[in-house]
Amino acid sequence: MQYSKSILIVGVGGLGAPAAMAIARARVGVHIGLIDPDPVETSNLHRQVIYIGADVGRPKVEAAKLHLREIDADLEIEAMATALGAGNARDIIERFDFVIDGTDSPAAKFLINDVALTTATPFAYGGVLGLTGQAMTVIPGRTACIRCLFENAPDPAEIASCREAGILGPVAGVIGNLQAREALAIALGRPPALAGGILTYDATGLPRMRFTTVAPRQGCICGAFERMRTTNDQAHSRP
Repeated sequence: MQYSKSILIVGVGGLGAPAAMAIARARVGVHIGLIDPDPVETSNLHRQVIYIGADVGRPKVEAAKLHLREIDADLEIEAMATALGAGNARDIIERFDFVIDGTDSPAAKFLINDVALTTATPFAYGGVLGLTGQAMTVIPGRTACIRCLFENAPDPAEIASCREAGILGPVAGVIGNLQAREALAIALGRPPALAGGILTYDATGLPRMRFTTVAPRQGCICGAFERMRTTNDQAHSRP
């Protein structure tokens, strides 16, 4: 099979696992990269549905690879049982056409954002806290990036309070599937639905979604604001 597009999933947990399963079920012939340093733990099983009891202790990427192949035996999967960090992020990300952020670390999310901007790699941000989740697709140089929303990563105290709040598995599943849809759109040459804004999913009552347009921030490292202004100026100057 010819694999014309490649998708990297960073973190094969609450977000990354359902995203990987959705891509596998689509059977569109993409190369999938999985990167996660952690083994499967018993505490993962109730919300990371790709894993089973027999996987406990195995690297997540290897267990996920096995179960994804059960969905599609022809799937090409690259498993990397390591952490994405400053030392390897560029070398890894630049080999892929799209990145799914399945991490639970703000530092990792900002790293993905910054390296994706440098390598011109589109990516889907995802985040879940309690009964709410968010998803946003970034097209480098064209749409707002994570730093347009949050110029700097939150402080350690704020991160700790967020982790104590935890996440609800079904909410993570919704966000992971939305991220997969964005990745598949890029793979199939279609415009991603969540570029240029952020989708919020709220399950505190009757589940509801809201999409909010996000304009690039002037002076942000992504340069999208300046590129948009230049494009508009050129359009207005044409006779």
